[in-house]
Amino acid sequence: MGTILTLENVAIKYGLYTFIGLVAFFLFMKFAGLFQITELRGLNFFIMVAGIWKALTYYKLNSRTHLSYLEGLGLGTLTGMVAVIPFAAFIMSYLLVDKQFMAMLIEREPFGEYLNPYNVSVLIALEGIFSGAMVAFGMMQYLKKKQINA
Repeated sequence: MGTILTLENVAIKYGLYTFIGLVAFFLFMKFAGLFQITELRGLNFFIMVAGIWKALTYYKLNSRTHLSYLEGLGLGTLTGMVAVIPFAAFIMSYLLVDKQFMAMLIEREPFGEYLNPYNVSVLIALEGIFSGAMVAFGMMQYLKKKQINA
């Protein structure tokens, strides 16, 4: 017997996939020697877009009910939250261990002198939650006019 298709289940499933994508990208950047190029973290946005898009299209194609605008907005936002909150905890743990990377952030970032692993993780969580909500908003603007095709 399979799990019941709910907005929450879909958000958790695709949020965890997105979280894995974010961690994999971070580790790739680390081992490829590119983690010092902090501007590349902007590519995390595209991982978030892919995860939210897949959540919305999966729910729409597999649900027997209509995906309303507010439900889609909630699904996308929740998917983003499920992805970024554990990612922020991962980054906090990483920064507590890799003091050299934390020192590089302090040196290169604006207001770096005020950074520590804890507030960096809070900033990542807030940035991710708000960008996830904005991605969901943008997608629902597009999807309210179109039929979703995965």
